[in-house]
Amino acid sequence: MIKNLSVIGIGKLGLCFSLSLEGSGFNVLGLDINEEYVNKINNKTFSSYEPQVNERLKKSINFNATTNIKEVVEHSNVLFVVVATPSLPTGIYDHKQIDTLADRLIDMGVQRNTKHLVINCTTMPTYCNNLQDRLTQYNWTVSYNPEFIAQGTVIHNQEYPDMVLIGEANKEIGDIVEYIYKTMTKNEPKIHRMSRTEAEICKISLNCFLTTKIAYTNMIGDIAVVANCNPQTILNAIGEDTRVGKKLTTYGYGFGGPCFPRDNRALGIFANDIGIEAAISKATDKMNNLHLDYQVSRFINSKKIEFKTETVTYKPESTLLEESQQLKYAVDLAKKGIKVTIKERQIVIEEVYSMYGDLFEYEVI
Repeated sequence: MIKNLSVIGIGKLGLCFSLSLEGSGFNVLGLDINEEYVNKINNKTFSSYEPQVNERLKKSINFNATTNIKEVVEHSNVLFVVVATPSLPTGIYDHKQIDTLADRLIDMGVQRNTKHLVINCTTMPTYCNNLQDRLTQYNWTVSYNPEFIAQGTVIHNQEYPDMVLIGEANKEIGDIVEYIYKTMTKNEPKIHRMSRTEAEICKISLNCFLTTKIAYTNMIGDIAVVANCNPQTILNAIGEDTRVGKKLTTYGYGFGGPCFPRDNRALGIFANDIGIEAAISKATDKMNNLHLDYQVSRFINSKKIEFKTETVTYKPESTLLEESQQLKYAVDLAKKGIKVTIKERQIVIEEVYSMYGDLFEYEVI
């Protein structure tokens, strides 16, 4: 059906997506604004900590990068958008990079052939409908196709997804996106096609369900510890019920990272905007913070004077510190006078040191 694909935004996630597409036989052209980065991609000297990226990049044949937006528009009628949509202080997503992209597409005038913009990054519900309104007269369609991935396993998640979510502009582009995923994936994921807004709500709702499960698991664990019981013994039994399942029923740190906390808050904000109080989202966020307080208090009450950790990223497979409960735990202990030693990878230690300096002792793995 289609051979050429364009990817707008080839940072951490966009690069992985481009390499996954290229590895399944598509000719992929990626767009980035950083010329030095683009050159490293094209001469294959870029290096990443994300598994499989370096190997895939070195052996890639049909993946190239450019800083020229006109080239990526001419390269394909299907353009995936994987730019950053960080959270604003209010909790809503910042769509500035997508809006800037839309301005540039509008400046290019009406397209001779219909072009399909497929948004992969997380957006607030109804945003993609508004974007469609802006671009319709210039012969663009807008669809929403978020990724469900985790740092440290991005390429694997893209090639072996549990589910593919397509918020289609129309049946034609829905068929095309489904074909692309059936070509790229190495399993047979369930494919769910729906409207753009339904898909936007679905994406953040799924992550909110996961945050709720993590918060509930840790709440039960905290109760068990205070009652002098083994939390994991209880949780293992709960997980045997197929209505619950064993995934995310391990007692430990709270949820963090670049997706879970902000998706949880964004759903609550959207719900509030349309007159629904998302009490569970609020309670999940509160329980996550309370769990951290309980963990810190237990350590202080143990009378231990030293703490050593081998990870402060939001999960061990990642190098990201964003909303890491592990890092918050280390910071809280150190500020209460506990000697905290962080044993981590060099890149992580450098970032932690830039934030907290000599608050910790450091050991490089």
